[in-house]
Parts: sequence; C-alpha cells; structure tokens
Amino acid sequence: MKDLKARITRSLPLGAHVETCDNSGAKVIKIFSVIGHKTVKGRLQAAGIGDMVVASVKKGKPDMRKQVVYAVIVRQKKEFRRPDGMRVSFEDNAAVVLKDEKGNPKGTLIKGPLAKEVSIRWPQVAKIARLIV
Repeated sequence: MKDLKARITRSLPLGAHVETCDNSGAKVIKIFSVIGHKTVKGRLQAAGIGDMVVASVKKGKPDMRKQVVYAVIVRQKKEFRRPDGMRVSFEDNAAVVLKDEKGNPKGTLIKGPLAKEVSIRWPQVAKIARLIV
C-alpha cells in the first residue's frame, strides 16, 4: 500500500452506506471502521478515495448478506484536490469489495471509472478496472 500524493478530503463517515461497483455479489455496504485512520477523541473516523474500510454487506446476494468484508473506496462525490491544482469529483460514492487485507479484489470487473490515486495505491484493483480518471 503506497502513500497518496493528493490531498484527499475524507467524506464518508462511519455508518455511511456505499454502493459497490464490482461483481462480487454485494450491492450496498455499511462502513464501520477505517483501516489506518487516526483521529482525535470524540471524532468519527471518515474514509476517502483509496482508503481501506471494514464494512458489513447490507444488500446483495443471500450468501453475501450480513458478512463482514474489506473494501476500498474508489469514487466519492466530495471533490478533492490533486497536486497539479485540478479538483476531481465523481457522480456517486462507490467501493470495491476485497478478498483479503492484501488488496486482492473479490470481483472480476469494475463498472464505471476509477480514481488514479486508487490505481497507484492498489495495483490489483487497477488491473480489473476499465477506465482510470
């Protein structure tokens, strides 16, 4: 897991329901922890693009529902700034479900675009993406 160059605004707090954009069988996940995020006492953790989260599957195939999974946030509505000054935002919030903590995706294809920051940090996820923005 590499470091990000961009200044990512973390816009998805704990309890957020996020749609998945892969064919893993999960449709909607609920974030309940952000891996590697430190914060002050009393403040909720929040996730942004490229962050790994622990989530529970709320909607999807019956065998996937109520499972605890790892996921990576690949799109967010809130704009973030890249080092060259460009600001990027997407139409929706989306995540990709992972098999394990190492970053191997559970699905075999990703629908929609993927942020460049995610492709740098998670190369296995970038391999199955069609479009990288």
